[in-house]
Amino acid sequence: MSDYTVAHQINIIVHVIAGSLALIMGVVAMAARKGGKTHNRSGQIFLFLVAFVIATGLIGVFVFKVNTFLLVITLLSGYEAFSGYRILKLKSNTPKLLDILVALLAVASGIYFLYYFKTIGMFWAPVIIYSTLGTLFLLVTYDFLRYLIPKSRYRKLWLYEHIYKMVAAFTALLSAFVGTVFPQYHPYSQFLPSIFGTLLAISFIVYFYRKNRRRKNASLKKSA
Repeated sequence: MSDYTVAHQINIIVHVIAGSLALIMGVVAMAARKGGKTHNRSGQIFLFLVAFVIATGLIGVFVFKVNTFLLVITLLSGYEAFSGYRILKLKSNTPKLLDILVALLAVASGIYFLYYFKTIGMFWAPVIIYSTLGTLFLLVTYDFLRYLIPKSRYRKLWLYEHIYKMVAAFTALLSAFVGTVFPQYHPYSQFLPSIFGTLLAISFIVYFYRKNRRRKNASLKKSA
């Protein structure tokens, strides 16, 4: 970092601190009682910190001309966090202009970075680049297709979508962190955190599905 300007060094420090704190807040949010004060507060701080990570990442690429694929992972994490938050807030699949615009921006950014990395050469493993962008495009595709789901059915699905996207946002940041700290283990240090996050999200979804199922059965027994 000694070759970087002071402004560039400050941007990197803020980026790293924001990302590290976001991971901590993500762990707190997942460990806390869902819907409780600690969960909600730590989740809000997590989103705030992700915004800082994205902003400093954009500054690094477009101001300081840093050629890094970490911003693409950050883009994926940012979109997942935004969409996960919007689901919690709206609890509905009614189309909103803000959600559509952000989804289109995410796709446009992904296409731009794909072209950008083909131009400069893919110095990261292609499997990491294509899987990350592929995940982003699949996620945006789902977000448009979910508008076709009947609203009565979606009311039973939004919680699981929120869980998946917020955990995925956390693990995207985790992949960027581990991939940076342990470059000698690429590409495993890049994609293994994503596998861990997927299993974690599935575990949470199964747990809350069974919990809601037990609640529903208990309610039916009482009313019988």
